[in-house]
Amino acid sequence: MKELITIQSELKAPKSQFNRFGGYKYRKAEDILEAVKPLLAKEKCTLVLTDDIVSVGNRIYVKSLATLKNNSGETEMSVGYAREEETKKGMDGSQITGASSSYARKYALNGLFAIDDNADSDTTNTGTKSEASTQQASQSTVLQTAQQAAPVASKYNPNNLQEAMNYLHLCKTKENLVWVMQTYRPLMSNAQMMQALSAKRKELKL
Repeated sequence: MKELITIQSELKAPKSQFNRFGGYKYRKAEDILEAVKPLLAKEKCTLVLTDDIVSVGNRIYVKSLATLKNNSGETEMSVGYAREEETKKGMDGSQITGASSSYARKYALNGLFAIDDNADSDTTNTGTKSEASTQQASQSTVLQTAQQAAPVASKYNPNNLQEAMNYLHLCKTKENLVWVMQTYRPLMSNAQMMQALSAKRKELKL
C-alpha cells in the first residue's frame, strides 16, 4: 500500500512523555495517534483500533489490532499484545485493562508505522535509572549466552510477544538474532514480530 509507505516515511512521533523514576522519555499510543491524524487525512486513509482479550496458557493478554484502510479498500494490519497484571497498586480491574490496552495499542501502532521503540513498560516503570540499567545488562548477558543452552530453558515463553520483542531489542549480533528466532519460533507468523525482525536485520546490516 503506497499510502502506508508515505505515512511511515513522514510520521514524526516524538517521545513527549517523561518517566521521572527512570529518567527517560517515552511515547504513548495517544502521542502516535495525534501525530498520524494529519497524515491520515492527507492520504485519505482511515485507522481503526480494536481490542480483544485472549488467554495464552495461564496468562491473560489484551490483543490490539491496528487496521489502516485506503480509499481503494486496501488494508494493512498490525497486532500488539500486553499482559494484564492480576493486581496493581492503586488500580481497579478496569484501570488495569485500560492501561494494558493503551500499551498493546502502542505496539500495534509501532508495528504498523515502523516506529522503533523501547520494549520496556514505559508508563509503569517505577525503578531507578541504575536499576533499569542493571536489568538491561542482566538481560543482555542472558541473550549472549542463552543460545548455547539446549533445549530452551523453561523460563522463556515462546508465545510471549512482549518478552520476544524485549530480547529482540537487545540483539547485537547475528547469533543473538538467530537465538531469538529459534526461541520464539511460534511468533514467526506474527506481523509485528516479523516487522521488528526486518528492522533489526537492517539495523545490524544483515
